[in-house]
Amino acid sequence: MIKIEKKMGRPTDAPKSYRESFRLSENDMEKIRFCMEKTGASKTDVVRMGIEALYKELNQ
Repeated sequence: MIKIEKKMGRPTDAPKSYRESFRLSENDMEKIRFCMEKTGASKTDVVRMGIEALYKELNQ
């Protein structure tokens, strides 16, 4: 019997277990693109930064 090893992704301290899909307006996408250009961050990272900023604001 041949043992087949499962491929492993890059190890991480914060695995990304969730995948979401949502609709945005053109205006929202323009804002995200602007943030991407100014920060050099990916779209996902811009969204994460927004979540973190709002969380910090609400959790004061």
